[in-house]
Amino acid sequence: MNAIEVNHVSKSYGKVKALDDVSFTVGKGEVFGLIGPDGAGKTSLYRILCTLLLPQSGTATVDGLDVVSQMAGIRRRVGYMPGKFSLYQDLTVEENLRFFATLFGTTVEEGYDSIKAIYSQIERFKDRKAGALSGGMKQKLALSCALVHQPSVLFLDEPTTGVDPVSRKEFWDMLEGLQERDITIVASTPYLDEVRRCGRVAFLDHGRVRGVGTPDEILTRFADIFNPPGIDHAQGGDVHDENVIEVEHLVKAFGSFHAVDDISFTVKRGEIFGFLGANGAGKTTAMHMLTGLNQPTSGTGRVVGYDIRTEHEHIKKHIGYMSQRFSLYEDLTVAENIRLFGGIYGMSDADIARKTDQLLDRLQFSEHKDTLVASLPLGWKQKLAFSVSIFHEPGIVFLDEPTGGVDPATRRQFWELIYDAAGRGITVFVTTHYMDEAEYCDRISIMVDGKIKAMGTPSELKQKFNQPDMDHVFTHLARQATRSSD
Repeated sequence: MNAIEVNHVSKSYGKVKALDDVSFTVGKGEVFGLIGPDGAGKTSLYRILCTLLLPQSGTATVDGLDVVSQMAGIRRRVGYMPGKFSLYQDLTVEENLRFFATLFGTTVEEGYDSIKAIYSQIERFKDRKAGALSGGMKQKLALSCALVHQPSVLFLDEPTTGVDPVSRKEFWDMLEGLQERDITIVASTPYLDEVRRCGRVAFLDHGRVRGVGTPDEILTRFADIFNPPGIDHAQGGDVHDENVIEVEHLVKAFGSFHAVDDISFTVKRGEIFGFLGANGAGKTTAMHMLTGLNQPTSGTGRVVGYDIRTEHEHIKKHIGYMSQRFSLYEDLTVAENIRLFGGIYGMSDADIARKTDQLLDRLQFSEHKDTLVASLPLGWKQKLAFSVSIFHEPGIVFLDEPTGGVDPATRRQFWELIYDAAGRGITVFVTTHYMDEAEYCDRISIMVDGKIKAMGTPSELKQKFNQPDMDHVFTHLARQATRSSD
């Protein structure tokens, strides 16, 4: 018996055809992957199956119920985790869970047995606001909220984006537990290790299904998209002797809690430096100190020659920064964003005009210069945000998980931009949860419990810890953590 049937479904937004004659089925109790690049139509399809959007043509059923004529029945039977966490940040863990239970006409007590295995891992934080949780903890809470009414079908739209590799593995272990209860799961993900944990997958591209099959079948058939060739980068080839970052015994304490606990390291000009760690390890806190956004409790640090304690305003003028939440104005056009940031960085109008044309040409964005950023695909936004962050040719650019949620081919293009910047002498300080990207760095540090537990080239770290790749190195170290990832 099929839990989901999609027959010739199409959906357009104006001239944009988000879904174009989509058909596939999902068996009851199956873990089914929905994969494809940004803008492929995955989220539109989720919203139709969850009765949040109406298809313009075609039919679809969930648990035998029609998505148009039997909406109420479907909504009682499905759980949905959208791409952006569906949590209320100002409510506590317990308040979020009770709200979602009430929404579905049930209680936490009535549905507790169905979420106990997951919710018990975060229940001790029930009085903490959801906005104060780490990515991994939010993920567990969002999944608990989606399951509290005991649905028979669960829709997960890239649920692990921005979550460290160890927490991602734990999440998929939880999904296997749900499958044992005969819950049907449809999940989208940009991570290939997660794709391989599905029974079957559908590859969606430009609104059309290009193939349905086992993960190995689809990943092999479309290897050019999901497994593009690696990038040649001679590690250390363009690195100079000059230090751009110098940190000694840096500490950031919040009361008795040491988010960053006595770290020391240097980064050289032109180096691509990977700054890794599980959620809650202290990476973002350390980066905030280096970029002048936060003051250290003790220790010293210099970035592009300026003291992080006393000259943070100078630091801000000489660095680039790209956060997880893109630093672009969505209601401005591509050209307007470039011009705005050029002005913020103190560039002359003539330089801005000249470099804007060069940048648009290099990104092949010339014909999109008057396009609103909000309408660009995710991968395009990321490439633009990175290019804007180094538009003023800073000494160093800080990238905080810049490729989260992006397909492999687009990530490869992004790293080509990184290599080009490093080749021009710009130091790149990058955090990432993609361990294949860690292999692209000149050197890597790995933080655990606020301390740097390992540092070296990818080859050195793999040899030191006798592991086959950086994913295994990271997992080996991250599992030694003693404090919670919250």
